[in-house]
Amino acid sequence: MRIGVPTEIKNNEFRVAITPDGVTQLVKNGHEIFIQAGAGLGSSISNEEFQVSGATMVNTADEIWSTNELILKVKEPVAAEFHRMRPNQILFTYLHLAAGRECAQALVDSGITAIAYETVLNSDGTTPLLAPMSEVAGRLAPQVGADALLRPKGGRGVLLGGVSGTRKGRVVVLGGGVAGFNSAQIAHGMDADVIIFDRNSDRLKYLKDYFKGEVETSLADSASIESAVIEADLVIGAVLIPGTKTPKLVSNATVARMKPGSVLVDISIDQGGCFEDSKPTTHADPTYKVHNSIFYCVANMPGAVPHTSTYALTNATLPYITSIANNGWREALTRDSGFKPGLNVHKGAVVYKPVADALNMPYVDAWAI
Repeated sequence: MRIGVPTEIKNNEFRVAITPDGVTQLVKNGHEIFIQAGAGLGSSISNEEFQVSGATMVNTADEIWSTNELILKVKEPVAAEFHRMRPNQILFTYLHLAAGRECAQALVDSGITAIAYETVLNSDGTTPLLAPMSEVAGRLAPQVGADALLRPKGGRGVLLGGVSGTRKGRVVVLGGGVAGFNSAQIAHGMDADVIIFDRNSDRLKYLKDYFKGEVETSLADSASIESAVIEADLVIGAVLIPGTKTPKLVSNATVARMKPGSVLVDISIDQGGCFEDSKPTTHADPTYKVHNSIFYCVANMPGAVPHTSTYALTNATLPYITSIANNGWREALTRDSGFKPGLNVHKGAVVYKPVADALNMPYVDAWAI
C-alpha cells in the first residue's frame, strides 16, 4: 500500500504521524512510505532519518494527498486541507468530530474513509490510541496550570507546593481516567493539595490505594464539585466519554465565585470541554479570562512536547497502521472488534453513532454500504 504522511499545519502542531522505526516496519511489510519534506523537524526527526528508514521524501502536501491510498496524520484536517481529501482514500488520525461539525461535514462531502484514533477500543472498553496522548496532556496540565498561576501571567501568585509556613496550592482534578490520573500524579509530585473526582467508585478506590491516601478522592456530584472548585487554585478538567461531547461540570456561575487569579485547564477541550466557558485556544495564544479566572484550553496540548508525543503515539498506532496496510481497512476492522468503532465516516456518511447523535447528523451503518 502507498502510505502518505503530510506535515501537520494546525497552529503550533509539531508532531508527525510516524517515526523512522515505524517506517522501517512498514517497508519490511512491503509498503511504500511517502513523507512530506520537513514533516518530522518539529519532532526533532530529520528528513535523512526518514530516508535511511526507507521513506521517500516529497515536497508538497498536494502530492502526498493526491498519490497515496492511506493518509496518516496526528490531528484532524483543517480547512486548508479539506479540498485534498477524496473518495477511495483512507484517513487515519485523531478526529474528535463530536466537537467539529465543519470537519465532519468536509469528511462526508469528500467521500473519504476516516478512521479516528480516539474511538478505537481495547477489549475492556479503554482507548489504546487516546491513552498515550491523554498521559502526555495529563502530565502537562499541572505544569501549564502552575505557569498560568504566576502573577506575571495574571494568576494568583500561588506556588503549588508552597514553602515552609505557607499553605499548599489546592488542585481539583475532574476525572480519574488516564489524563486525570497523570495530572494527579504530577500535581502530587509538586507537593500540591490534590482532590480527584470520578463517577466510578471502584476507580476511586484504586486511586486512593495508589496514592496511599495522600490524594483525596471524591465521588463526582454537582454539589461536591462546585464546593471544591470554588476553593481551588487550579482546576484540571480531564473528563472523557469516547466519541461524544463531554458534559459541562463547571458553570459560569461557579467560575464567578472562584478565587481571583485561579486557573482552569481543560484537557477535554477536543471533545467540547467540561467547563461551560471553555473554547479552543492555541499554543500561540493559550489563555483567556472569564470573570477573574484564567482558562487554558489548548486543543493539542501534546503538540508542545512533540518528540515525546510522536514516539508515544507511533508506539500505539503502528500495529493498527500495519493491519490496515497489510489487509485493507475493511478486513483490518472486521478482524478486530475493538478496531471497528474507529470508523467514523465512510462513503459520504457518518457511520459512528455517537458522532452522528452529537452533531444531529444522519447515521448510516457502514457495513450495510
